[in-house]
Amino acid sequence: MNSPNALLHATEKLEDLPAIPVIAQKILALKIADDACERELLDLIENDPSILSRIIGLSNSALFGIGRKILSLNDAAALLGSKRIRMISLSFAMMSSLPRKKAGLFNIDRFWQHSLSIAMTMETLVSFMPKELRPSEDEVYLAGLLHNIGFLVLDYLDPELSNKFHACLATQPEIEAGQIEMAIVGTSHCELGAALGHHWELPESIISVIRFHHSVDANPVCLRQPLVAIAILAEKLLPTFGKNETVNKKINPEDWEALDIDPVKADQIMAKAQHHIAEAAAILS
Repeated sequence: MNSPNALLHATEKLEDLPAIPVIAQKILALKIADDACERELLDLIENDPSILSRIIGLSNSALFGIGRKILSLNDAAALLGSKRIRMISLSFAMMSSLPRKKAGLFNIDRFWQHSLSIAMTMETLVSFMPKELRPSEDEVYLAGLLHNIGFLVLDYLDPELSNKFHACLATQPEIEAGQIEMAIVGTSHCELGAALGHHWELPESIISVIRFHHSVDANPVCLRQPLVAIAILAEKLLPTFGKNETVNKKINPEDWEALDIDPVKADQIMAKAQHHIAEAAAILS
């Protein structure tokens, strides 16, 4: 496989990337901090059945541990908050804009299992950070859900390369996902995801997560940005693409130190993260 040529082939087609969906544009435009906008947001989502059904389904999942059946978007917003609803619906809207195919092990169910696990694990890590250093909840959750967006772009722009990548994942489970990625596609999915992030005018902090969460060439300053550092550490805590084995149990002290988290709490964090991973995995089972 000639990954440099494949990446060049993909990047030459970046101009063909779809524009951000209209509903996503509207969600981004709403200032959810203003209570007056909450009804407008809910009306917007209620008029899009695909997003509405996903929001209610997600609200009823073990992920949020809600003790009663959610029947309406108003119920979900009351319990989860309008900002959380905004982040979830925005990620659904963005991802649905790219036509997807089921390639190897990396089908849409596995994608969501992995991304939701990342989002919840990032939230776990944030809860152990000093309050004055924590990124906003909105940023953390959106970064978690969109951190794999480069794979969507790769599927869209270069299906052949994407198929090879996921076929390799399916046939060589003993190799860590990051090692396979570096061997086959380098950092192409990170760069493609970042390109789409710029195309959609996402916040630079989110684009940094997309670009650097796997990159070995990232500037050390970027690697220590809170959202990037959280995403990198969350990745190490996760099972790889829905499998049962852990990507990397050997987490270095500097990984915790990058977030000003006490390494002594590592076992407690690991247990809480694994619990959230199991909850996210149950959503799509």
